[in-house]
Amino acid sequence: MMSDDVTNDVERSISTFHKAKIAFLVASFVSLALSVGLWIAGERTQAIFVGIWVPSIHSLGTLVLTGEGGR
Repeated sequence: MMSDDVTNDVERSISTFHKAKIAFLVASFVSLALSVGLWIAGERTQAIFVGIWVPSIHSLGTLVLTGEGGR
């Protein structure tokens, strides 16, 4: 009975981890798409500014998702 509770906790934890990972990936994709759209629209400076969000979002995601590994 105890192992079922542990298994459920692990499954919930993995599910939460994957949801957070997907959220960061979606945010990065939206930033990239917005940057490309701005570039095509002729807003070069704004496109570059938004484009540099992509690695920042990835870095934040890595920090958040690996920061709780010791729990």
